[in-house]
Amino acid sequence: MSLLRNTACNIKLARTTLSILTCCTLVPFFANSNETVPTSLSQFNENITAKLHFADSGIPWGMAWLPNGDLLITLRDGKLKRLKKGQSNAEIISDLPEIAAGSQGGLLDIAVHPDYANNGWIYFSYAKEDNKSNKSTAIMRAKLSGKKLTEQEDIYVAQAYGRKGNHFGSRLAFDNQGYLYFSIGDRGQRDINPQDITRDAGKVYRLHDDGRIPEDNPFVNNAEAKKAIYSYGHRNPQGMVKHPITGDIWTHEHGPRGGDEVNLIGKGKNYGWPIISYGINYSGTEITDLTQKKGMEQPLWYWDPSIAPSGMAFVTSDKYPHWQGNILVGSLKFGQIVMVTLAGNKAVKAEVVRDELTRVRNIKQGPDGYVYVGVDGQGIYKLIPKG
Repeated sequence: MSLLRNTACNIKLARTTLSILTCCTLVPFFANSNETVPTSLSQFNENITAKLHFADSGIPWGMAWLPNGDLLITLRDGKLKRLKKGQSNAEIISDLPEIAAGSQGGLLDIAVHPDYANNGWIYFSYAKEDNKSNKSTAIMRAKLSGKKLTEQEDIYVAQAYGRKGNHFGSRLAFDNQGYLYFSIGDRGQRDINPQDITRDAGKVYRLHDDGRIPEDNPFVNNAEAKKAIYSYGHRNPQGMVKHPITGDIWTHEHGPRGGDEVNLIGKGKNYGWPIISYGINYSGTEITDLTQKKGMEQPLWYWDPSIAPSGMAFVTSDKYPHWQGNILVGSLKFGQIVMVTLAGNKAVKAEVVRDELTRVRNIKQGPDGYVYVGVDGQGIYKLIPKG
């Protein structure tokens, strides 16, 4: 047995024991850091008020603002709502496609085209069912005409491998060149999909805004590959955002029991799932004895035990001076907002900056500079600093 394998086994044993001990406390343990929160940051966090901005009993999966300040909200049960600027009651948008809502599937993320003012395109990810009741993740673009969606077209429909209702992903982001990135989870077939580039699922994809495959995608010359794939070896990415300075695409993804990850997405790179992982099965048994392997990317950050991350935002606003330049991540499991502090392209620590929000589904920085937080069963909160 190699030294690498011995080291990985020792890490795995220690991590498994720690996970069993800490998961009962319901307090996240940040596996990469034991640093405490500075007093100034603690005081700043205590002076943040979470004000309910929009009340809704559904699951607010996605948020996107139109140039006029109106907020579009996707709800996982299949509804799309428009909250006009300055109002508290939203209108329902009709004429959506047939959506396979149920379990983890439904109407998922939303993104407005960077040149929306000129072309009017809005992008959605959603769970789609075929004529055999098999489900997959689809990416659609459409236009908004009054209270209706028009000119709908699916620009990518992943192959449907089964009827399971889990691990659809999915988040959307545009880069500085106007390419559309989106994530699709492994669809619960961890030993089949993530490592196989001839199959959809367990991947991050890149397309032109009209669905065409970019000529420089990493697998365009592989006759059998899914040519929209940009990176692979992912479990279930539910956070995706463009870095405000570099323009790179960053993601986070759910691990199983432990091993939630933050990743910087690179062209053609393999992120390891399920061959390497910092997590274990929900039953406590081992998935793999490897946490690293040549040719597979290490996460920039991982959590053990899991926080169940969902939603992700870079903070650039001067309304939050102690958060600027860092990432905010929502925790479904603990109802928290976690800040990952960055030094360039390295994550150096993570700490809870907001607690007691129940299931945090999404985080976005709005055009007004405020941070908005989608919470399951409650709606969307606006984080307002005092003073």
